[in-house]
Amino acid sequence: MRVRAINHPGPNKLFGSLDNDAMNWDDYDVFCHVIEHGGFSAAARAMDRPKSTVSASIGRLETELGTRLLERTTRQVRLTEPGETLYQSIGVLFTGLREARTDALAQGEVVAGTLRIATPYEFGAHHIGPVACSLMARYPQLKVRIDVEHHAVNPLEHRYDIAFAMLDAGLPASSVVQRRMFTLERGVFASPELLQRLGEPVLPQDLSSLPLLCGSADTKWTFTAADGTSEAVPTPTSRLNSGNADVRLQAACAGLGVARITATFCEQAVRAGKLRRLLTDYTCAPLRVYALLPGKRLMPAKVRMFLDALGEQAGIEI
Repeated sequence: MRVRAINHPGPNKLFGSLDNDAMNWDDYDVFCHVIEHGGFSAAARAMDRPKSTVSASIGRLETELGTRLLERTTRQVRLTEPGETLYQSIGVLFTGLREARTDALAQGEVVAGTLRIATPYEFGAHHIGPVACSLMARYPQLKVRIDVEHHAVNPLEHRYDIAFAMLDAGLPASSVVQRRMFTLERGVFASPELLQRLGEPVLPQDLSSLPLLCGSADTKWTFTAADGTSEAVPTPTSRLNSGNADVRLQAACAGLGVARITATFCEQAVRAGKLRRLLTDYTCAPLRVYALLPGKRLMPAKVRMFLDALGEQAGIEI
């Protein structure tokens, strides 16, 4: 890219006289690559260019600025004082430009850039994590940022590509696009030691005499019998209250109470004999998982590929 330089009057002559010259910003980018990769050969490989082209860019830049930027030896490349000053001024800018370009590519058909995801821990650990790892292995230019959010967040306001929400009921109407992704089975679990000490509940109402380990938004636990009748157990005096399912799982395994958790999240603890599922003649209200998206139009390839992969895991078509 070539642009006309703007004349900045002043005593600093490091960049030479650029009044009537065209600045080749690509030469500056090559200069940054040489520094960041430790030499001409490594920079040439990183930029997929001949070493002679990289060397020519540096020579052209030094001529343009009227100063030597690099000291070259057979073993290394070292910045001169003017070169150090230049790199300190532009290095971070060119890094930002490269990252911005990579993110912009993701708006097309290239699966690249940074995919920003917000998810509850319980869902992220067992569903988001495996899909993210699989896609990163398949697409080397893809970066993933996963933030744990225990409550539904607006992807537009918080600049997420996808925000997942886990709810007992449906989402209220909003300006963001909502896609129902999963329905997660839940159950109530306790350690054998707790059950031996306090007894095993037979009916949902028996839970009121046991210490409960609740989510931060829990006000009641609803159970449905085989005949379709429902019973709600209030949870006003829980022993532990946390939006982090892993904390509730650890407390349940430690024999501190009964936890209502998604079945997939605690299946390993059940197999290991650390937890037992209770009230198996009843079903708990499931968790519905929604993907919240900033908009429908021009969905980036990184988002589309992630939702497709997640849909395959859930056995649904996105």
